[in-house]
Order: sequence, then C-alpha cells, then structure tokens
Amino acid sequence: MTKLKPEFWESVFSEKQEMWGFEPSISAMLTRDLFVSQSLKNILIPGIGYGRNARIFLEQGMAVTGIEISKTAIALAEKHFGTDMIIHHGSVTNMPFDHQQYDGIFCHALIHLLDSDERAKLIRDCYHQLAPGGYMVFSVISKKAHTYGQGVFVTEDRYEIFDGVKMYFYDQSSVHSAFDKAGLYEITEVQDVFPFFLIKCRKTKDAP
Repeated sequence: MTKLKPEFWESVFSEKQEMWGFEPSISAMLTRDLFVSQSLKNILIPGIGYGRNARIFLEQGMAVTGIEISKTAIALAEKHFGTDMIIHHGSVTNMPFDHQQYDGIFCHALIHLLDSDERAKLIRDCYHQLAPGGYMVFSVISKKAHTYGQGVFVTEDRYEIFDGVKMYFYDQSSVHSAFDKAGLYEITEVQDVFPFFLIKCRKTKDAP
C-alpha cells in the first residue's frame, strides 16, 4: 500500500503557500449549494489544505472540521481563519480522528491520489462518519482529463504523472463500482481545474 507522503505536501505548501488562491473550486460551490438547500450545519472536509474551499461553508454558518496532512497548510489555515475551524493533523488514510458524525462531508480532488485499498477505506470511513440522512460529496478526476494515460503506468487507469504523484482516473463505471454501496444517487460532470465527476451520496435516515 502506498501512503500519501507528508514530506511531499510539506514541501509543496512550504514552497507555494496559498498556491490555489482563495477562490473556491466549482465543485465546492456546487456542494455548498447542496448543503445549504438541505440545511446542513456540521461538515467534515478531508484534505482541507489551507482552507480555500472551507470559507464558503463557514460563511453559511456551518461548523467546519478538517483533516490535513501538512502542518504548513494547517498553519496557513490558522493564519487566515483563526479558531473558526477544527483541523486534525494527519493523513486521511488514518481516519477517523474523532467519533463525531457529520451531516455533510466534502472531499475535493483527493481520493484519486490514493491507491485502491486507500480509496475504498476513505469511502467507508467517510460513510461511517456520516450521520443518517447526511450527504457526502466527492470530486474526482475523470478519464476526459488530458493527463489520462500520460506518465508511467501503475495499474489500470492509474498513472504516475509527476514527482511521484499517482492519479487514478474515473469513468461512470468505476464511480458506480466504488460508490454504489455508499448511497450514490447522482453523478455530475464538472469542468473544474480538470474534467471532474461530482459524486453525491446520501445516507438513509434508517441506516446504521
């Protein structure tokens, strides 16, 4: 199993700081709209970074908890947001970091960086921490991205693109295979930084 390396993300955030600016991703804005429409109040963001995508949830009065592997990114988030968010330091592969259940979970452009076992575990862990009736949304890179098939082949639909970063590219079939048992109810194609799928799941109110 390949772990996300903390030193890689430390070097990235140390060198490039707020490299994506503070404009939220399209996926985050669409997820914000969903969470607002469902009156969600308590959300978890695995891979929160320095909080770029968290601001729009905070502005809606939602309580935000994050998970982040980079201490530098957490320090940047604290500089910009103070104590407005709780951020657990560690890898999403080591979830859970608390025993809360959240009514919303948003995971942006992260799961496709994991290997197959890690991807399956992240979905299970997020679903486990989702409150009955809650929603979780994942944004993932699709095979329509120009980088699909580039770099070094690792396993089916997974390539080492650069600097040891391995990416798994999804299509509709692999989305269903991964998320059907996690309450999948909608897949939307989104043109974000890359062509993404926005994957929406809901945990039924009678789910354990």
